[in-house]
Amino acid sequence: MKIYTRKGDKGKTGVFGGKREDKNSPRIECIGTLDEVNSTIGLLRAKLGNDHEWQSNLHRIQKDMMNMMSHLARPSDSKKENQNPRPTDGAEFCETWIDEMENAMSSPSDYFLLPGGNEISALCHVCRTQVRRGERTLVGLMQVDPESVEEYVAAYINRLSDLFFSMARAEMDKHGVAEEKWNLFLYKRKKKN
Repeated sequence: MKIYTRKGDKGKTGVFGGKREDKNSPRIECIGTLDEVNSTIGLLRAKLGNDHEWQSNLHRIQKDMMNMMSHLARPSDSKKENQNPRPTDGAEFCETWIDEMENAMSSPSDYFLLPGGNEISALCHVCRTQVRRGERTLVGLMQVDPESVEEYVAAYINRLSDLFFSMARAEMDKHGVAEEKWNLFLYKRKKKN
């Protein structure tokens, strides 16, 4: 079987239910952005090495991303049911991991940081910003076909950016790399006043 079909040569691609959509539609834009995130997570996993403690959680996130992209490829008027699992506990999974990392660090997260630190930390920030872009495209899809986006997807994607921020901090903390602080979080500034 050949990998190419030639069906997309005129700027359209297939979605669940047999419909074809423009390759720059909000749905395909969203799926494509989340696919970029998933690829960057793959790069992060490759840089970490097979025995790194984050591997199993990142592997789960990659599978969850594939399942979420599959569900997003199903327009609300599609007759064909998607049988892939729904990672409905994704936001809670991220929160638990964030709390574990934050509790293990030597200082709390009070500041916006300049992305960087070391290679792994910087790559976590790339994942974080790609997830944020994915979230913006997800909102675009929600505006044109809200019924095709289940609530758990938006919550999971939103929490993933927080997770990658915490991962960047954890990596720097583990290796004694100083954070380059920019500004105190707004809610922290309000508490000080």
